[in-house]
Order: sequence, then C-alpha cells, then structure tokens
Amino acid sequence: MAKTIFKTTEKSNFILNMTEEQYSKLASRGLIAAMLAVPLFTIIPEVTDKATYAFSAGGLAVGGVICMILALIALMKKYIGKGAVIPVCAMGALVGWGVISLINGYDLNISLYGYPNRGEGLLALMFYFGFFTTAAAIKREKAIETLINGIVGVGLLNSAVSLIQIFGINKNYQFTSVDDEAMVASGLSMSPIFLAMVLTLALSAALIGFVTSENKKRRIIFICAAMLFSFVMMFTYTVIGICGLVFSLIAAVIAVFALKAPKVRLVSVIASGAGAGMAVILVCMGVIGNITGYRTYDGRIAWWADAYMRVSASGNFNSSVINIDDPVDVYTYMNEKTMNIIGKNPLTGTGPEQLAFPQIYKVDGLTEIEDIVTANDGIFDKTYNEYLYTAATRGIPSLAALALALIPALIMGYKAFRRRKNAEAFTAFVLTLGGVLMFFISCSSIAYAPVFWAAAGTACAYVETEKEKKSAEKLTKKNTKANKKA
Repeated sequence: MAKTIFKTTEKSNFILNMTEEQYSKLASRGLIAAMLAVPLFTIIPEVTDKATYAFSAGGLAVGGVICMILALIALMKKYIGKGAVIPVCAMGALVGWGVISLINGYDLNISLYGYPNRGEGLLALMFYFGFFTTAAAIKREKAIETLINGIVGVGLLNSAVSLIQIFGINKNYQFTSVDDEAMVASGLSMSPIFLAMVLTLALSAALIGFVTSENKKRRIIFICAAMLFSFVMMFTYTVIGICGLVFSLIAAVIAVFALKAPKVRLVSVIASGAGAGMAVILVCMGVIGNITGYRTYDGRIAWWADAYMRVSASGNFNSSVINIDDPVDVYTYMNEKTMNIIGKNPLTGTGPEQLAFPQIYKVDGLTEIEDIVTANDGIFDKTYNEYLYTAATRGIPSLAALALALIPALIMGYKAFRRRKNAEAFTAFVLTLGGVLMFFISCSSIAYAPVFWAAAGTACAYVETEKEKKSAEKLTKKNTKANKKA
C-alpha cells in the first residue's frame, strides 16, 4: 500500500511514494532548468538598458529554489549514498560558515544577496548546496546522460548569443580599450572569462559524448557543438579559454583509449582544433573589429571592461603599478594583494562578495557603494583564484570546507569511473576535474556555478551497474525464500 500523510490521497503524497528512477528523472530535469535559468534571465539585461543584471540573479533564485526542494526530497528519501555524506556535509558547512562571515562582513545586504550585478552572496551558496546535493542523489545512468546533454545545451545557448556579439551587436565588450575593438564574446555569462569556463565544461562534455555515443544523431550534434564552442572560446581572448580548450582536447583523446572507442572518432579533436584555428585566422585577417593580431586581454577584460565598466565593482587599474596587458602581472598582483587581505582577517574574511571593501582608501562624501568603489583606483572585487577568493571573503574555514567538498568529489568520480567504466561516469569525473583546476586561475560566478556544482554532485552519485543490480536481486530473492521457510 502506498504511503500517505494524514489520510490524504496517494497522488498528494507523490514525494513519499517516489521511486529512485522517478527522482533521478526529475532531478536531471530540475538541474537542467537551473543551469538554463541564469542565461535565459540574462537575455533581458543583454537586450535592454532598462534592466540590470539583477535579473540574472533572479534566474539563479528560480533554479536554486527548484533544486533546494529536490535536495530536501533526496535527504528525506535517503538517496544520498554513504560516500557522498562527507562532501554534502562540507557543502553544508560552507553555507554555515558563510552565515558567520555574513554577520562579520562590511555590508549585510551585499553579504546576503551579493554585490549588485554579481549576485553571489550567501543565498547563492545555499543554491549551490541544492545543485550539488540534488545531483549527488541521482541513481540512474539515463538521468546522468540527460544532465550531460543539458550541459551541452547551456553551451549552445551561450554560443548562439556569442556569435551575435562577435559579428554584430556587442553591449559590454566591443572594446578592450579606447582604441581596440575586439568584439569579445561573453554570451549570456556576463563576462568572457565566465563564458570560457562554461564552454570548457560544455566542450569537454560534447567531445566525450561524440567519442563514446553510439547514436549517430547525437554524435553529429556533439561534433558540431564542439566546433562551435572551440570557435567561440577563442573570442573570449582569455588564458582560461585557451587552457580550457587544451584540457578538453586532452580529455577527448584520453576518452578514446580509456573507453575503448573507435580511433576514428579522434576526428572530433581535429574538428575542434579547426574551429579554434578558424577564429584566430579571422582575427589576424582583420575581419573582426579593428585588430589584426590575436592575443589575450585578461587584465583589460577582468579589471576594466567587466569589474569597472559593467559592474562598477572595482576602481580603474593603476597603470603605474601593473601592466594591464600582461596576464601574469595582473593575476600575480591580485593574488598577492588578496593574500594580504586574508592575513588581516583569516577567520571570517571580508564577508561574501566584499573583497574590494578593505581596499577602499577614500570616500569623498559619496554615498552610493558603486560610486565609492569606482572612485578608488587600483582596487578590485575579484581575484581569479577561487581558493584565495573563498579564504579572503569567507575565511579559511570556508576554504577548508570547499576542499572537503571538492577532493572527495574527485576521488569518488574517479572510483565511479573505475567501477562503472562508462561515458557518463568518465564525463562526470572530467568535468569535476576541469572545474577544480580552473578554480586555480579563475573564480566562481552565478553563470558558471550551477553547471559546475551539478557536474561535481554527479561525480558523487552512486549508480549501480547491471552486475550489481542482478546480484542485489538474487540476494533479495534468497532472503525472501529464507523468510518464507522460517
């Protein structure tokens, strides 16, 4: 008999009677909706100046609420495997210590909701917990395959908009300086750096999917998507875009040998490389903007075009202190200054999304936070190393919690692949590994985080193999017979 609460009907108690298969199907679709919510909501501020990127944070809230409900169901139904307990608890601790950091931060409102047009405050961390936990509770390979398709779908949506930005209308990143028109792509990720991160995961998923899939239509879609992603990634003009492309190509080559796929499918690596090469050729030919040579613009994008011009979250860069055209100089400067900030408040940090605040040295009677921040040259709101950024804004205990979530996820993802030996397990592990590595040279955002935390949670999911299912069924039958005899 189906379970009910307070003598209500069976239909009204679908949660109590939900099977693992039903939950997995619902969870994968919920996670796809969550991953698509931010880019879809970002369309509004991209097409009109009357709306801000607070709409993007609204998309995160919609997806986050969906997955918080799904995570609660997973916890109620005890779908979280024993191995995933540590990373799930670590994610909970990340949120819990975030509350302590919020209380001790500079601005309670920003701590909770995030900086205007960034939106990665404590509420965002809670939603990330929901994404991770929901994915970790998935029990079916088909659901994981659906989720991987969704990640590729997020990449396609971002890339479609990026093509418009490259060849047509570019709202925020048409120029990388007063003179250089580069038509830099940001898609619906709000920053070219965040777009490169999203596309790294999408490209890895597409390439591995092409290499391993037996479905011809799926392979055609994936190889076309891979070429498109590679093409667009080069138009982010970032170090992370180049590194992400290389990582994805290496992952595809490894997939061919690790999963014993036909060697001919290495053509996807060539096709993807050709897409990237075509982008560079177009730039060097002077077809795009007014530049005639390809190079990275990390400093100008991260500090000037994004943080200073788009978000008003930092001051302008000081050219007498750093060489804005040297990514190593820019990132080294940011990291060193962030480490000094950590040393001043190692326990609770500055408060979520408030890295710029302790750097402020003048106010001049200004009252609006955006005006105050932009009036202070040489300060920045993001350091492009998520581990340093976490320690600086939410304290070293938060960094420890982050490590306790990511390291077990990597270990479990690798073990899951060794046990299941299929494309879904391999993809989950590769995407998690890619995300963990990218955090050393980039940082989180509300556009990227739903994709990454869904992938990392999937790496922790315990999915039974067919052999294990049959063994369990035999054991159940044996126990049933024994109970009848007794």
